[in-house]
Amino acid sequence: MFHDYHCQPVQRRREPFDHADWLFELKYDGFRALAKLQHGRCELESRNQHAFKSFSTLSANIANLHIESAVIDGEIVCIDRQGKPQFRDLLFHRAEPYFFAFDLLYVYGLDLRNSALIDRKLELRRVLSGLPKTSRICYADHVEGLGRELFARACDLDLEGIVAKQRFAPHETDREESSWFKIRNPRYSQWAGREELFDRERESVPVAGWHTCELACAEIELREG
Repeated sequence: MFHDYHCQPVQRRREPFDHADWLFELKYDGFRALAKLQHGRCELESRNQHAFKSFSTLSANIANLHIESAVIDGEIVCIDRQGKPQFRDLLFHRAEPYFFAFDLLYVYGLDLRNSALIDRKLELRRVLSGLPKTSRICYADHVEGLGRELFARACDLDLEGIVAKQRFAPHETDREESSWFKIRNPRYSQWAGREELFDRERESVPVAGWHTCELACAEIELREG
């Protein structure tokens, strides 16, 4: 049913910026994924459309949303006690993963891809409201307009960076047309030695999509900082 739903590509930008028509999120150091819910089950799919079969427990936890059908875009992440993503813990399955959700493409029979991003995120927040403490799906919050301030905060917390998203834009699958831009922290400590982990052909990776990390952290860091 959801074969034509895909992750929105993210382009690169070197410097942060401020603009009232843009939303800014922290990046999440993990595996980009679509959570596709249907008839009480959830399948996690990589941005290359491979099933994340090794995250069956997380998929079952997300299915507890009890939504008949939905497609949610987000990131599979492992976090430490301070709420900071730990990529190697995720890669080597050393901790329980969470799913940080930041976009909603389909829900309750409605295709939301032509709706403005801000409207999709507001509906996503509503769908995820009232989740029990045992839930491993989290809403990825944002700030409006203040990209430079959020980027500085991300760097201070040793996070990978931020993502800038045009607030009124629809969902887009063409990379050149995408209005999502990642701005990386050049001093992010967890990049040290990362290239050695990716020194192989993508077709031979042990877990489909493990190389597709889109990166770095959560609302909790802003509160605790």
